[in-house]
Amino acid sequence: MKRKLKLVRWVLAIALLLTSIIPARIAIAFHQTPVPQAIFVLGSASERMRFAAQFWQSRQNLDIWVSDFAWELDADRRIFLQYGVPDAKLHLDGRATDTVTNFTTLAGDFANQRLQHIYLITSDYHMRRARAIATIVLASQGIVVTPVAVASQNQPSESLMRVLRDCGRSFLWILTGHTGSSLNPRLKSSLLLILKIKLH
Repeated sequence: MKRKLKLVRWVLAIALLLTSIIPARIAIAFHQTPVPQAIFVLGSASERMRFAAQFWQSRQNLDIWVSDFAWELDADRRIFLQYGVPDAKLHLDGRATDTVTNFTTLAGDFANQRLQHIYLITSDYHMRRARAIATIVLASQGIVVTPVAVASQNQPSESLMRVLRDCGRSFLWILTGHTGSSLNPRLKSSLLLILKIKLH
């Protein structure tokens, strides 16, 4: 019992430390880079790609980063090419399996590119959760986001429970390098279904 209590105290102390560091890193990044340097689009919806392609038209100096399921990337690329976005401006990544991994799989790439400020594009109903994850995952790497929401058809905002769950997974990633995505039973069944489709 004493060991468990000690572990809980350690976890709370680390979480408190991280939550005090993150606002400082956000402030520094905003101060050093007040204007976004790239566009980051969360996948799984073609309307987000179309919106991002149109958004890019007035910001053609920026590269577009897309995190989506691997099997969606060809369709994503075609949408951007239809809108005149050159292939050289696209960075399409298919490693993510959910919203948390949208961020964790690319955080290192953004840091390697010395990006400190990016536009974050996703659907309006999804933005609260996406921003919460970004505030933990990307800000821990010294990267801030300017959110740009894509209007949806009366879709209700995601629940606070999902936001809190993914915040917990984001802190887990900072501490361990793992997000807990392998524990998602929905993900496992989806992957099995995709494998079956591909095999037939």
